[in-house]
Amino acid sequence: MAEKTKRRCSFCGRSESETGVLIGGINGYICCSCAEQAHGIFREEGLVEKSDFELKELPKPQEIKAFLDNYVIGQDEAKKVLSVSVYNHYKRLMQADSGDEVEIEKSNIIMVGSTGTGKTLLARTIARLLKVPFTIVDATVLTEAGYVGEDIESLLTRLLQVCDYKVEEAERGIVFIDEIDKIARKGDNPSITRDVSGEGVQQGLLKLLEGSVVNVPPQGGRKHPEQKMIPVNTRNILFICGGAFDGIERKIAQRMNTHVVGYNSVLNTQDIDKENIMKYILPQDLRSFGLIPEIIGRLPVLTHLKPLDRTALRNILTEPKNSIIKQYMKLMEMDGVKLTFDDDVLEYIVDTALEYKLGARGLRSIVESIMVDKMFEIPSDGTTECRITKEYAMQQLSKNALTTLASEQ
Repeated sequence: MAEKTKRRCSFCGRSESETGVLIGGINGYICCSCAEQAHGIFREEGLVEKSDFELKELPKPQEIKAFLDNYVIGQDEAKKVLSVSVYNHYKRLMQADSGDEVEIEKSNIIMVGSTGTGKTLLARTIARLLKVPFTIVDATVLTEAGYVGEDIESLLTRLLQVCDYKVEEAERGIVFIDEIDKIARKGDNPSITRDVSGEGVQQGLLKLLEGSVVNVPPQGGRKHPEQKMIPVNTRNILFICGGAFDGIERKIAQRMNTHVVGYNSVLNTQDIDKENIMKYILPQDLRSFGLIPEIIGRLPVLTHLKPLDRTALRNILTEPKNSIIKQYMKLMEMDGVKLTFDDDVLEYIVDTALEYKLGARGLRSIVESIMVDKMFEIPSDGTTECRITKEYAMQQLSKNALTTLASEQ
C-alpha cells in the first residue's frame, strides 16, 4: 500500500491508489486520465488518424446484400440501393480526414413501399452488420418545437444513447426514420394555420438532413429543461427514411395518364405494370403526396419495395434464419416439444394472408391465431410432439375475428 501511495502520475500528481493504474516510463508515470487527454489533443491537432476504417476491412456492397438475403426475402433493388449507400457512407467517413479537394456528398435515402414489404426489417437487419452507431426512430411521435410530443432533436438523442453519448461516434452514425409519410402536409397548399405534426416537422428536419450543428438534449427536451445541451454535427450522419405512402399509387397513375396522349396511348397503357405501379415512382409523386420540395431535395436516393406476391410470402414463412415458422418451432422446442406443420397448412396461411393484404405482418397474425391454443395447453400437458394440420388451422381461424374481417373486405 505504501508503494502505491509513493508512485504518482508525472502530469496530474495523483497517486496510484487514486488513479488505479499508472503506466511507467524511464523517469516517470502517466495515469489513464492523462493518457486519454493527451490522445484527444493529438487528435485535435491532426497528429492521430481519426478514422477507424480500413477499406479492405469494410463489408463490400455484395457482402452487405448477401447478409440481408439471409433475413429478408426478395426486394433485391432496395437491398442494392441500401448496400451501396452504406458502403459509400463508410468511404465518406474515411475521406473526411484525408484533406482531399473532392468532397463526397452524403446520399440520404427514402424507401417507399406498402405495409409489410420489409422496410423496417431491412433497417433492423443491416444494423446488425454495421460498425457505426445505428438507430431506428419513428416520425409519428414528432411535433414542431413547443408542442406536445417529441422534438426533432430527439432523433439525435436516440443516436447518442446508442453510442453511450460519445459525440464523435454519433456524428458518423446512421439514422433510420420510419413512417416518414405520416408527416406529409395535410393539403396540397402550404399551411395557413399550424401543421405541427406535418409540415412543421418537415421544416425542422431540413437542418438535420442537410448537415448542421444541432444542440441535442441528452435526456429529452421538456422533462429536463435545465440540462446542458450537447452539440452534434449532422454533416456526416446518413439518414434513411421509410414510409408506406398509402394511396400514392393514385398519384402515380394520375401522372402517367396525363402523359398518355394520341394514337399510341393504348399501347403505352398496356406496357404499365398495374400490379406494381410503385416502381414508376418519381420525386414529384412524393411532392403530390405532401412532402415539401426542400425535404425531397435532401433525400436524393429514391427506391421502392415491391408488393409481396404468393411465392415471396411462402418463402418468408420458412426460409429466413429467423422465419416465422422457425420462431414457433424454437418456442416449442424450449418446452421439449417437436412442432411440425403440414405443407398444405403453409399454403393455407399464405392464401389467407393474401386476402388480408397486410404483407408479411399478416402472416405473423395468422400463425399466432392458429397456435395460441396449442401454446396455452402444451406446456402443462406433457406433450412431446405437435403436428399442425390444415383442418386444425381452418378450425382455429374460424373461431377468430380475423375470418370475420376477411369476409367483410
